[in-house]
Amino acid sequence: MISAELLLHAYRNAVFPMSMQDGEIAWFSPDPRAIIPIEEFHVPHGLRRTLKKGRFEIRINAGFETVMRKCGTREETWINEEIVASYVNLHRLGYAHSVESWLDGKLVGGLYGVALGGAFFGESMFHEVTDASKVALHALVTRLKERGYELLDTQWTTAHLETFGATEISRVEYRRRLEACVKKECTF
Repeated sequence: MISAELLLHAYRNAVFPMSMQDGEIAWFSPDPRAIIPIEEFHVPHGLRRTLKKGRFEIRINAGFETVMRKCGTREETWINEEIVASYVNLHRLGYAHSVESWLDGKLVGGLYGVALGGAFFGESMFHEVTDASKVALHALVTRLKERGYELLDTQWTTAHLETFGATEISRVEYRRRLEACVKKECTF
């Protein structure tokens, strides 16, 4: 297991771990770095319709480990048992959190990440029902806004994340923003 101290030090310094194909842990600090500007979060039309229907129940930290494991069920994944144990430990310590979409009493989508100061580091998301992870992302951004967070890190950008306003900034700019954000006192 990666110690909580090492993980938190890494996040404060713009670095995060991933498991490689051989099971080894590698450390990354992408340049450029992807973020979703919280105040400029874009809600696509289709997601707006889904939110209006109110189909999903949002829960926070109700099934943290389950969310992680479901995120790791892809063909290619960086989530191995060492990563799960390390982040479950961070969750127990109050630093790692999940935002979950539930439908008819069943967990059908969600995401998890790490909160430090005024920064949230998104790690992964999954869905088993259309729009479930998008609803969880919307709930995350709403929560971050309400609680004064300033930085939502997505590590790398994807076409999917770009639909919500994800953008890339240089590592230098990311570190500048991160340094200011981790000094804030926000409660997830």
